[in-house]
Amino acid sequence: MNWYPWLNQPYRRIITRHQSGQAHHALLIQAIEGMGDDALVWGVSRWLMCQQPEGLKSCGHCHGCQLMQAQTHPDWYRLEAEKGKSSLGIDAVRDVTEKLYHFAQQGGAKVVWLPDAAQLTEAAANALLKTLEEPPANTWFFLSTREPSRLLATLRSRCMTWHLSPPDEIHSLQWLQKQISQPEETLRAALRLSNGAPAAALTLLQPERWQTRETLCNALAGALQQDILQLLPCLNSDDVADRLAWLLSLLVDAMKVQQGASRWLSNGDRPDVVTLLAQQLNSNALNASVQLWMQCREQLQQVAALNRELMLTDRLLSWSRLLSPATFG
Repeated sequence: MNWYPWLNQPYRRIITRHQSGQAHHALLIQAIEGMGDDALVWGVSRWLMCQQPEGLKSCGHCHGCQLMQAQTHPDWYRLEAEKGKSSLGIDAVRDVTEKLYHFAQQGGAKVVWLPDAAQLTEAAANALLKTLEEPPANTWFFLSTREPSRLLATLRSRCMTWHLSPPDEIHSLQWLQKQISQPEETLRAALRLSNGAPAAALTLLQPERWQTRETLCNALAGALQQDILQLLPCLNSDDVADRLAWLLSLLVDAMKVQQGASRWLSNGDRPDVVTLLAQQLNSNALNASVQLWMQCREQLQQVAALNRELMLTDRLLSWSRLLSPATFG
C-alpha cells in the first residue's frame, strides 16, 4: 500500500495519542478521494498490532507484524459491503462485534476498519453504535467517510472526527512533479479538479484518463458553436458523475472569468473552453446551468434504474435554451 508524505504528521499525532493513553477508541476519518486514508489506517493498525513497537514505528519482524504484512491477522477486521453490493448489513456487523468480546487471538489489540462507513444500513449502524457505546478492552475502530453528514448523528457522536486535509497546493505540485512529467499548468489543473488530493490528481493524469477529460473539453468547445447534442457521447458513460463534475468545474470557471478571478481557475490549461462559456452564457444563465447539471448528477448517482442517455439528452436540450451571446449581469 502506497504511503504519502502528507500522512506523516497525522500518523505521528495519532500514534502519540496512543502512546500517552489519550487515544479515542473510535476514530472517524473524513477524507476526500485520493488522500490515502486507507494507508493511514493501515499504518496505525500495524503499529497497534506490533508486539514490539519501536517508538512511532512497528518493528516489522514480530509475529503480529508478519501477520499484518500477510494480511492474515485474526484480530484485524475489515468491514465493507460485499462485491456488487452498495450497503453493509446488520449480519456482517453482528458477526464481527461478537468476535470482539472474545479474547484477542494474538493476545493484543483488536482493530475494526470500515473503509466506507456510509455503506452501513440504519440497522447496521445502530448495531455498531451499541458496541461503540461499550467497547471491549483494547479494541479500536476506524471509520472512513467522504461525507460525515450521511452517517447517523448518534454514530458520529460516539467517534472522534479526524479531518484529513489536503496539503498546500505548492507541496502537492512538488510531489506530483516527482511522480509524472507534465507542464505545471497541467499538474495544477489535475490537482484542482481533484479537490486538492494529490493521489487522485495523479490518477487523473494517467494518459487514458486525462485524454478522456481532454476529449470532453474539445467536444464541449465544438458543441457550443454547433449543436449541443454533440456532447452526448462524451457524457453518456459509466463514469458520468466524473464527467459531469468536469463540466461543472468549467461552468464555475466561467463564473470566475466574469467576476475577474481568472487566476483561480480549476481548468487553467483550457482557458479557451472557459472563455467560450463565459461568452455564450451570462451570469444568470451560468448559475442556472450549474444548478441544472448538479441536479442531473445527483439524480444519476442516487436514483436507481434511470435511463442515463434519455436524461442526459433531456438536460442537454434544456441547457441549449440557456445558451446565447452573453450579456453580463
